[in-house]
Amino acid sequence: MNKFPKGFLWGAATASHQVEGGNTNSWSEWEKKNAEKLASEADDKWKDWQLKKFPEMKDPQNYISGKACDFYNRYEQDFDLAKSGGHNAHRLSIEWSRVEPEEGKFDEKEIEHYRNVIRAMKARGMEPMITLWWWTNPLWIENIGAWENKKTKKYFLEYIERIIKEFKDEGVKLWIPGNEPGTYIGMSYVIGEHPPMIRNLWKADKAFKNILSAFDDAYDIIHAHQPDAQVGLSHYARYMLPKTDGLVIKYITKLLDYIKNWRFLETCKKYDFIGIQYYRANSVELKFSKSNIWGPIKEEDDVTDWHSDMDWCVYPEGMYHLLKKTAKYGKDIYISENGIAAVDDKEREKFLKENIFYVQKAMQEGVPIKGYFHWSLLDNFEWDKGFWPRFGLIEIDYKTMERKPRPSFYVYKEIIENNGIKE
Repeated sequence: MNKFPKGFLWGAATASHQVEGGNTNSWSEWEKKNAEKLASEADDKWKDWQLKKFPEMKDPQNYISGKACDFYNRYEQDFDLAKSGGHNAHRLSIEWSRVEPEEGKFDEKEIEHYRNVIRAMKARGMEPMITLWWWTNPLWIENIGAWENKKTKKYFLEYIERIIKEFKDEGVKLWIPGNEPGTYIGMSYVIGEHPPMIRNLWKADKAFKNILSAFDDAYDIIHAHQPDAQVGLSHYARYMLPKTDGLVIKYITKLLDYIKNWRFLETCKKYDFIGIQYYRANSVELKFSKSNIWGPIKEEDDVTDWHSDMDWCVYPEGMYHLLKKTAKYGKDIYISENGIAAVDDKEREKFLKENIFYVQKAMQEGVPIKGYFHWSLLDNFEWDKGFWPRFGLIEIDYKTMERKPRPSFYVYKEIIENNGIKE
């Protein structure tokens, strides 16, 4: 099997709110108001084996991000570790709420902080992939209705323009206006589990249109100031299979697959690359249940017997099928996230080998894949789940902030050194 091409980007990813610590934004305020509620709901939300394995999910403190991983102060140490693992790239985000904590008032100290972060990556020979919005909003944006309000687009573009003007000469080639907009809308406005916790399809559609319009204009702004930039989308994709061979369920699966996975990409033609973010596979069947979002259509994590600590169905072959399908858009492709919540690191080792095997297979068949970013470099704060899911190549002791590379860190290093999976 062909190895990965010269210049292929190997790295990992982190998101500002999940690792930095000390943030004041829409999420930090929501956590404080909802920590008790999230802890009290654990018995109903999670299975017995998960409750036994992760008793901290019943502790309200689990849901308060606090210092997170203190990446804000320890990023150089973390980049040193990444470099020692062979990484030649890293994906992270800039926290809008730090850069512009009040409308029109940009914090020069925080801009300089992110300049130093970018320079620290470059100094270690690591290619930055910078995401400019990762679900968290400044409080003043949240207070005007966030993405439901058309004014947010104007403010967002002013923030984008300021960042690009500041960093256009810092050697950042890869920019993503925002992370997984479909997931943000789904979790915040359809399921209603993330802030602002609204279940309203009309508002969901309104906010989604505002986000996509803002991202389109952000693409133009970035290229206006940095013509050689590559501006892409990050897109969460699930692999879906019909549970039975019936024609009706096959058609329904195809329709649901289009709505959830491909409609978004069909409407976003102008971008330079697509970032695919793959974690799980689902079967689709007709079955009425109160928990169904799609009425009589039920999705189950039962494609394989392999499940993560979050009980997501792990199906590495799905990576291959998603990449083959993404190739039809004729864009460069990055795997901008791919990981597993697993305390048992042997699961992560297996996950890395099998997923990268299928990335390699797709690439061998002509899919233009340019990089792979594992989720995550560090254990981190996993949004409304809190700290118990462990995604990191590097284990974090949240009491001491000690960093300890897991065995999978070295498995990934060996894959990078071999420039692929050994035949």
